[in-house]
Amino acid sequence: MSIEIRLPTALRAFADKQEKIGVDAATVGEALEQLFTKHERLRQQLMSPEGKLRSFVNVYVNDDDARDRQGLATPVKDGDTILIVPAIAGGSAVLELELTTAEKARYHRHLIMPEVGAEGQKKLKNASVLCVGAGGLGSPLALYLAAAGVGRIGIVDFDTVDESNLQRQIIHDTASVGTSKLKSAEKRLKGLNPNVRVELHETKLTSANAVDLFKRYDVIADGTDNFATRYLVNDACVLTGKPNAYGSIFRFEGQLSVFGLKDGPCYRCLYPEPPPPGLVPSCAEAGVLGVLPGVIGTMQAVEALKLILGIGRPLSGRLMLYDALEQSWRTLKIKKNPGCPMCSENPTIKAPIDYEAFCGLKENTVTIPEISVQDLKAMLDKKDKFVLLDVREPHEHEIAKIPGSTLIPLGKLPERFGELDKGAKLIVHCKMGGRSANAVKFLREKGYDATNVAGGINAWSESIDPSVPQY
Repeated sequence: MSIEIRLPTALRAFADKQEKIGVDAATVGEALEQLFTKHERLRQQLMSPEGKLRSFVNVYVNDDDARDRQGLATPVKDGDTILIVPAIAGGSAVLELELTTAEKARYHRHLIMPEVGAEGQKKLKNASVLCVGAGGLGSPLALYLAAAGVGRIGIVDFDTVDESNLQRQIIHDTASVGTSKLKSAEKRLKGLNPNVRVELHETKLTSANAVDLFKRYDVIADGTDNFATRYLVNDACVLTGKPNAYGSIFRFEGQLSVFGLKDGPCYRCLYPEPPPPGLVPSCAEAGVLGVLPGVIGTMQAVEALKLILGIGRPLSGRLMLYDALEQSWRTLKIKKNPGCPMCSENPTIKAPIDYEAFCGLKENTVTIPEISVQDLKAMLDKKDKFVLLDVREPHEHEIAKIPGSTLIPLGKLPERFGELDKGAKLIVHCKMGGRSANAVKFLREKGYDATNVAGGINAWSESIDPSVPQY
């Protein structure tokens, strides 16, 4: 049944400034639960920890007090209006969660700072941050948010902990290898601060779920590792009006900014289009200094806390560049693009799009022929005639190699492809399959018979020869 819920002015701040919200429900309780699903922060404002309606909140069905009927079990019918009426006393009706005695002791170093104090700490307790990813950036980010006392921390991830993650993903440990990253992160965060509420979203962030998910949080922290998701996070933040505490890392370098604030630029203002597929290798392919995500992820936490507390100067309109080798920071200005398809006054993108297609990933997977590592093993066993081409870097080739392979790094291929026999069948591999797919596309455009090895040498190590090291 279609029911309309009306919110008073003070509570609209917790529901994206909406006055009226439509739900389908048969009882008052069901209607409120759907309201909380859409706007989770309202649950803390209206319900006690025991799940009961707070004593200073009245709920009316049309003009009748629900307490005089069946309370939360009061039935509602199509077209009914539910009015939420909290008590007010001439000031704000925002129902903040107060600090307990134990929390005052825990956050003492915050409370003695005039820029934070008790009021600021209550802001943190009543705030929420969604961490997109529980990896390198998400690890220090979530840990420091929990330590600071942010009341509700959401994490989106659908991966499991791998041993190679532990070099930088400090929220996980050796005992958690093979388990869900979300469960591992939850255990660590609750162990650090049992006062925080950790919400797990074990799913891939998509165009279908991002907007609804982002609506539930105050700040979104982008800890993604691919361009398709990065553009999705940006667009969903702009569409929901949520600030995006952005961070990215590569080898020894990091970037940091805040996108999506009012009158400020978004990620598309900085990078209107993504690079071609395979041009910029991921950290999994190019590597990353283990401590680097600790630096950038911690700085993301700083920006998130500043946004919640309303102090300092957010990084909106500025891009900070960090060089770990030089131990240097540089700040560049970012201007809001008046013609931005996402955040301008006349946007052309008004809903999430197909981001894999936007980043050229779908076309790439369709046009590149591939074989599995099992197929490659069978070809080697049968002594088929072909050239096994390794397009990784020389230092990677030294770490792990498939016997009989020929090394030509991807960056050298445009000047050295003439060394390859044009009549030979080329089987091309890299670490995980991304760079080799780019190489295959280039070679086929030059007239070579080239095929990619799906999963690269890592898949070879996992499925064929465990003696080959993974890195």
